[in-house]
Amino acid sequence: MNETIQHLLNHRSVRSYSDKPLSDEQIQGIVSSAQAAATSSFVQAYTIIGVKDPLKKDKLAELSGKQAYVSHNGHFFVFCLDLNRLAIASQIEKAAPEEINQTLASTETFMIGVIDTALAAQNAVVAAESMGLGICYIGGLRNQLEQVCEILKTPDRVIPLFGLSVGYPADGAEQKQRLPFDNVYHEDEYNQDKDQFINQLIQYNEEISSYYADRTSGKRKDRWTEMMTKLLKNPKRLFMKELLRKKGLPLE
Repeated sequence: MNETIQHLLNHRSVRSYSDKPLSDEQIQGIVSSAQAAATSSFVQAYTIIGVKDPLKKDKLAELSGKQAYVSHNGHFFVFCLDLNRLAIASQIEKAAPEEINQTLASTETFMIGVIDTALAAQNAVVAAESMGLGICYIGGLRNQLEQVCEILKTPDRVIPLFGLSVGYPADGAEQKQRLPFDNVYHEDEYNQDKDQFINQLIQYNEEISSYYADRTSGKRKDRWTEMMTKLLKNPKRLFMKELLRKKGLPLE
């Protein structure tokens, strides 16, 4: 097991940090590592906004569901899908809007941007954890996305997808057991043995339930399938399609 794989296998979300800020050198190293990630057709369809202003961090924390670790960390990054840069590139090349607008509004281009952004963010995470820092992804940033766009002053075709709190861990964080290997990795084709899947998930339920019971002294015993079913029964952020349209991305 090499050091890089060990770092990856040791990953856990950290939600409590010391007050020590990241240095400019650390921030540059993390962002440069993000930029080194693979990107579809060299598009690089993302922008990273670093938030240092305490008032802005507090407001983003409130909009994200009052998550304290959005305010209190070493540095807060916001990863944005950015198709505005492509529009500007086409203007430099004097392309007529009708030549490029359909592509910019396509679902495929949107997917490229989301994938590019996620790949860049994971590179940033690996870089940060290699420095002994902890991280936590903040999907709650999308809870009130229109207000987030206003705070960050993002132009049309730029969508904040998630935040990333980074800092020096203030205490130890426990690691959750992931899904069974065979439930995730299939060879040559999708394994459609439903009974096998169900048996694996029942066993996984027991592991996750034990994790929560130990962590909460028996107050929680959530099963993974129970948690996922609750998510499915309570759809979130149904405003997203309309917001994308307002931000210049009427997906086709």
